[in-house]
Amino acid sequence: MAGEIPDLVAQERAGTGKGAARAARRAGMVPGIVYGGDNDPLPIQIPFNDLLKKLKAGRFLATLWNLKVEGHEDVRVICRNVQRDVVKDLPTHLDLMRLRRTSRVNLHVPVEFINEDEAPGLKKGGVLAVVRADVELNVVAGDIPEKLVVDLAGLQIGDTVTISSVELPQGSKPVIDRDFVIANISAPTGLRADDEEEVEETVATEVEPDPEA
Repeated sequence: MAGEIPDLVAQERAGTGKGAARAARRAGMVPGIVYGGDNDPLPIQIPFNDLLKKLKAGRFLATLWNLKVEGHEDVRVICRNVQRDVVKDLPTHLDLMRLRRTSRVNLHVPVEFINEDEAPGLKKGGVLAVVRADVELNVVAGDIPEKLVVDLAGLQIGDTVTISSVELPQGSKPVIDRDFVIANISAPTGLRADDEEEVEETVATEVEPDPEA
């Protein structure tokens, strides 16, 4: 099931070129361009503070956005580049690419773990160690999954959840071409410490010299 696509609100920018871009920056805006699809490139500008907040939230370039520009129909876009000031590392320009519903894109999809109360390993005191809180998938723009669901029912201490054991949304596939780990159920800290002490005692016994030798 496709999740809600976040809005990216912008304004149409009057004029193009370096002069217009500098004017936008002086007005507290970050200039940009929207290209691709069947329409002509559209110069835009986004309030600096709004863009900076979204950039700091992370994964801006891996998020599909619903671009809203007054006087134009909403369109799905993905950011292909954010230019930054070489000294201050602040955004100075961005490139957005239009996507059709049938376009395929790489996006990070969050992982949700369910049925923790039905995992024997967790009931025995095991700890759920999450290796990947999200997974990068290649998906169709018109059917982006809201999340990946990992069922923990029946898992014991020492069990591992890999991507091959997770049911992926139809039309989605992992970007990484190997069976990587998403999470595992590890032994409780106390139990691990006891095991380590037991191993150390065993090793010490094995190497203890014979007093009669």
